[in-house]
Amino acid sequence: QVQLVESGGGLVQPGGSLRLSCAASGSILSINAMRWYRQAPGKEREFVAVVSRVGTTNYADSVKGRFTISRDNAKNTVYLQMNSLKPEDTAVYWCNVQLTPISAPQGDYWGQGTQVTVSS
Repeated sequence: QVQLVESGGGLVQPGGSLRLSCAASGSILSINAMRWYRQAPGKEREFVAVVSRVGTTNYADSVKGRFTISRDNAKNTVYLQMNSLKPEDTAVYWCNVQLTPISAPQGDYWGQGTQVTVSS
């Protein structure tokens, strides 16, 4: 019954900004870490950013200083604010959430993916 729904992807020019959202819903007991991954054409999936339950963050070197991950625990939502976008940021972006469903062990849940294209 747990679902992660992503939104906010699209086409932007280099130097532009975009904000991704990922909202978890369903029979959730608790949420731990929330992460973003991405996969560019012809490349492997890579880690982008993570935020802990209490707000501690870490980023891939390629996005440090440009991207900001945050969360709203009341809304079970994680965000990725992407600034100064570059063509190499073009990828499908996926949210990943470590959560505990009601009456089930903790596990990883994934959003459906959202396309981000950075092009002039």
